[in-house]
Amino acid sequence: MHSVLQINICTTGSTGRIAEQINQIAAASGWETYFAYGRSVSKCNSNLIKIGNMFSVNEAAIEARLFDNDGMASRLATKRLVKSIHELKPDIIHLHNLHGYYINFKILFEYLNSTNIPIVWTLHDCWSFTGHCAHFVSANCERWKTGCHHCPLIRNYPSCKWLDRSVRNYHLKKKLFTANNNLHIVCVSQWLGNLTKQSFLGCKNIRVINNGIDVDIFKPSHVQSRSSRFEILGVSNVWNRGKGLHDFYHLRELLDIGKYNITLVGLTDQQKRNLPDGIIGITRTSSASDLAKLYSKADVFVNPTYADSFPTVNIEALSCGTPVITYNTGGSPEIIDDFTGLVVNQGDVMGLCMAIKQLETLNLDDRLEQRKRCYQRAKRLYNKNDRYLDYLSLYDSLI
Repeated sequence: MHSVLQINICTTGSTGRIAEQINQIAAASGWETYFAYGRSVSKCNSNLIKIGNMFSVNEAAIEARLFDNDGMASRLATKRLVKSIHELKPDIIHLHNLHGYYINFKILFEYLNSTNIPIVWTLHDCWSFTGHCAHFVSANCERWKTGCHHCPLIRNYPSCKWLDRSVRNYHLKKKLFTANNNLHIVCVSQWLGNLTKQSFLGCKNIRVINNGIDVDIFKPSHVQSRSSRFEILGVSNVWNRGKGLHDFYHLRELLDIGKYNITLVGLTDQQKRNLPDGIIGITRTSSASDLAKLYSKADVFVNPTYADSFPTVNIEALSCGTPVITYNTGGSPEIIDDFTGLVVNQGDVMGLCMAIKQLETLNLDDRLEQRKRCYQRAKRLYNKNDRYLDYLSLYDSLI
């Protein structure tokens, strides 16, 4: 029996669900599956390995924020993980997000580079080839191509208030990651794949495997009674300026409150209290079926994100038959086509407004046809059972 070990910050959230769903596909084919995580955990079928504790997480967060030391703390916790890996001897190690204050990538890769274990690394953002940030597009920065320095996003996640060690971090990552001859890179979008090929990881075997979702949960559902108003929906795990929260505030000012409803899902209680009139706020829901009903009820899903590699929320909305309007950001536009949504220039709130009105003017037959095409596209391209079989094929080719 073959075995695979997933390593990610958590088993929850979009990256955690992806890692666990890959394990489920592997387990169904007879693999022994393990999941090493550092922080939050939810119910999953993999054999769990906890990395560190809250003390090591807090210590790592402090080091990152004071000394730009993200991924350089958690020393004892990572040494214990390395010991577990050595004893487990998995056939495949599958990495996901190594940032997030839970692991020491230097200790981990020094060990991985001494073994012959095939390593699959799914990149969900750009952290692996920068000296600091997870996304550099908001600063229009290209230092990562030749060598990071004087990071313009030093106060962005992972935020640091005192030192800029982007030069050291960049060269350490380059040295450790490129030294692994068994490293295989998977990018979740063509956009991220193209960037990775321009980075120091361009010397590696790079392929694209899109994220998948459960199309048996996220599917069109019958809505008992539709509102007479045009329903606009936004969903995010975390709402801030980078996710377009204030763009929704501006959008509310531009759209007739008597004709258009706006609902945002994933807000904190404080954010709900601070919402302007005319925006309905819902805190984060852990129920996928409840979220699917919200997608199905909406006439359009709007994602004004400023930095995203391949947002799962776009796919979920599409799979529920809801057209998507997104900023031209990262891999977000790749998810839709001319029949299933619209792309607007980043930051163009008036463009969002016009795109919403364009969809609102469609007649009933055209709307029904569009919803049908949305679901068909999601089922054809983003069914997790298909996408994560791609990973299993990759595993098999590496053993």
